[in-house]
Amino acid sequence: MYIERIVRIVAGAFIVISLLLAHFHHQNWLWFTGFVGLNLFQSGFTQFCPLFTILEKMGVPKFPKDACCK
Repeated sequence: MYIERIVRIVAGAFIVISLLLAHFHHQNWLWFTGFVGLNLFQSGFTQFCPLFTILEKMGVPKFPKDACCK
């Protein structure tokens, strides 16, 4: 696994989990869904994602092993 893929999996999981919590527990969980969406939106423009930075420091590769990197 590589960073891009992990970030997408975690973001998708956070959104689904928070929607389920909002449906079955309390509507305030939708704020978390909005936070994840805003973070994805801003990272598209700024190229800054906290999870990306954390995974990078943990040594997770940026690209698949078979990809040609510059």
